Amino acid sequence: MRHILDIDDLDAGELGEVLRRASDPNLTAKLTGSGVALVFEKPSARTRNSMEMAVHQLGGHPVYIQGDEVGFDKRETVEDVTRTLACYYDLLCARVFSHSVVERMAALHKAPVVNLLSDRAHPMQALADVLTLKAEFGELVGRTVTYIGDANNVTRSLALATHMLGARTRVAHPQGYGFDDRDLAVLAKAGVEIEFFNDPVAAASGADALYTDVWTSMGQEAETQQRLSDFAGWTINAELMAHAADDAIFLHCLPAHEGEECTREVLEAANSRVWPQATNRMHAARGLLHWLVDEVAT
Repeated sequence: MRHILDIDDLDAGELGEVLRRASDPNLTAKLTGSGVALVFEKPSARTRNSMEMAVHQLGGHPVYIQGDEVGFDKRETVEDVTRTLACYYDLLCARVFSHSVVERMAALHKAPVVNLLSDRAHPMQALADVLTLKAEFGELVGRTVTYIGDANNVTRSLALATHMLGARTRVAHPQGYGFDDRDLAVLAKAGVEIEFFNDPVAAASGADALYTDVWTSMGQEAETQQRLSDFAGWTINAELMAHAADDAIFLHCLPAHEGEECTREVLEAANSRVWPQATNRMHAARGLLHWLVDEVAT
């Protein structure tokens, strides 16, 4: 049984096939007659809507389940919730606070588990990111993708995906906001080589894409003022974009905090691809689910 907890649960060939299917508007309705559980401990506009539409487009029935309705390790253990949902659904998808939750779900092998986001990984976003990059540049071999901001779950999954497609990855962040040792070990095991910078201008120089995320993620609200202080001077604005390649694009997983990690001018510039990127959340989900159903069948 296959589970997708992060991008490295796919090999390079499988990633290419998922992206190929994501680009195919005429996929067969492989989820006809199937229910797909969408469990959300953390709310999300793009994740919920993209997943529900992807399941619908494949002929399935998506069911949105709020975290309080199942109460992982409160009302019932993660394991008992998983066993229960597997009685009704062919695929279990979950957006959780702790990555250990999706790991425990997958360990039971009751149904394929897809991580919709955890504190360690965001594979669905990474699929949309590389789908957007490929639409812009074609093959990514030799391209440079620069991430500027807090090295977080989005950054780790992005680095895994871009590496698998042959792109160079740069990560720039203030001191104290880099990957922890566990993330570095995961990336090293996958053979990912990242150039790290403590200067956003140097990191942006000549890059084909500049990518950022909010400085304060959900659950970190108590750190907001400290993070605003630590990230002062790290905003992606038109001046910073000018240091990138002439045909460089801007990416953001959204929602954006205007005036913090990026400016409104950059979000709405001609080279911004944030809305195609958001659209590709749905296409990427459709491609992955279509591929995963085939994997389960074999």
